[in-house]
Amino acid sequence: MAEGHTKLIGLDLTLGIAFSDIPDGGKLVGHWGGEQVLLVRRGAEVFAVSATCTHYGGPLVDGLVVEDTVRCPWHHACFDLRTGEALCAPAFNPLACWAVEQRDGRIFVGEKFKRTAPKPRSGGSGQIPKKIVIVGGGAAGFAAAETLRREQYQGSIVMISDDQAPPVDRPNLSKDYLAGKAPEDWIPLRGENFYSKNNIDLRLDTKAVDIDLLSREVVLADEGRIPYHRLLVATGAEPVRLTIPGADLPFVHTLRSFADCNAIIEQAVTAGRALVLGASFIGLEVAAALRARGIEVHVVAPEKRPMERVLGPQMGDFIRALHEEHGVVFHLEETASCIDGGKVKLSSGATLAADFVVVGIGVRPRIRLAETAGLVVDHGVVVDAFLETSEPGIFAAGDIARWPDPHSGENIRVEHWVVAERQGQTAALNMLGHREKFVTVPFFWSQHYDVPINYVGHAERWDEIVVDGDIVAKDCLLRFRREGRTLAAASIFRDIESLEAELAMERSTSI
Repeated sequence: MAEGHTKLIGLDLTLGIAFSDIPDGGKLVGHWGGEQVLLVRRGAEVFAVSATCTHYGGPLVDGLVVEDTVRCPWHHACFDLRTGEALCAPAFNPLACWAVEQRDGRIFVGEKFKRTAPKPRSGGSGQIPKKIVIVGGGAAGFAAAETLRREQYQGSIVMISDDQAPPVDRPNLSKDYLAGKAPEDWIPLRGENFYSKNNIDLRLDTKAVDIDLLSREVVLADEGRIPYHRLLVATGAEPVRLTIPGADLPFVHTLRSFADCNAIIEQAVTAGRALVLGASFIGLEVAAALRARGIEVHVVAPEKRPMERVLGPQMGDFIRALHEEHGVVFHLEETASCIDGGKVKLSSGATLAADFVVVGIGVRPRIRLAETAGLVVDHGVVVDAFLETSEPGIFAAGDIARWPDPHSGENIRVEHWVVAERQGQTAALNMLGHREKFVTVPFFWSQHYDVPINYVGHAERWDEIVVDGDIVAKDCLLRFRREGRTLAAASIFRDIESLEAELAMERSTSI
């Protein structure tokens, strides 16, 4: 929405407010010069920053203040209150900051500070690499490149991607963009000029097939070679493909890339009925998006309940009922056995008609490059706490990385967008010589119609689920516990509790 049409809320901060109106740790929204401003008090200090998150515009007044930072209630981005700097993905752009003056027991907001380049953090050790190569154009690869330049790294960055499009906001592909509620210019993580302006050599439609460890070169499919001093492998995951007859028909789609999404949208323009194979997060987000387009949607999945493996039976039943309320028809404990023309035969022998099919039966990590190079692989590319692989100088991040998680005490690999971005940021710092352990609590969000689900932590198994609130009323927080410890928490419209659960896990306290 254009700034000139935004209705301003709160007090005019140029007129000042009483210092006592903001309790210690408190937040208040006002406006200055036509912009919404968030005031945050920390002891005797008061900070003034933009009131909305630079990721998707979440209201920071509803977020959590932790020391000199504020965390977004929607997707858990984190910002420095002193500088406005985006400290933690999924936000990359900083908040604006304003001068604050205290006189006679009142607070006055003054001019907006001019943005300056952030100072690179100190503490790096060893020689700064002259050439860094990133293999992968997804969340982790982009975040690494962006962080390197934000840290004022002056060396060469080559980013190799076998995709045809620059890095995109992939979560939006199964949510608002697919539903027709977001414009195309929302999708790129950065405009194309970002890469040239920051001297990032982005090579699209380029495939890496091997890593020559002796010569320290990435070998390309066209037999070209790219030398590196530090290397980040962030090849991501790829959709599991159907192997049944008819799986290769042109109206059968997977959803991973921008091109995939546009192909589904093109098909949806004239379609009346779609069949979604898989009741995963992607599958059901696709179902919700297609229902927003007025398309009849049937979902076929082998599970007894949608998402039970990740969210448990109560949430699974709720999600099924939510989709059924919006007209989705489920065919559970079923699989597709054959696709013939516009008909899909199920394992039970039943047949469903469909104008097109979207396959969302899972993804698998793309670890072939790592395997070919001889890196240690075990259900993913094995990395240490610093995201370094078995080969010194080679790091891995994102969907392929299997790292020692200090919160669960296990080696885990997760396929979450925000985790991949945050690992890319940490890997970038460590390629520059910092020794920063990746200790971030995993986080993801899912959107189903007007219902957001936030999930922090990681629980592959649990012995109890403690429900606070009412799932059916869409007001709840679920704690997934094993041996008395909370390993993860899922919530609906409990944003502050979700942030507090994340913080507690970071601080290794019980919740």
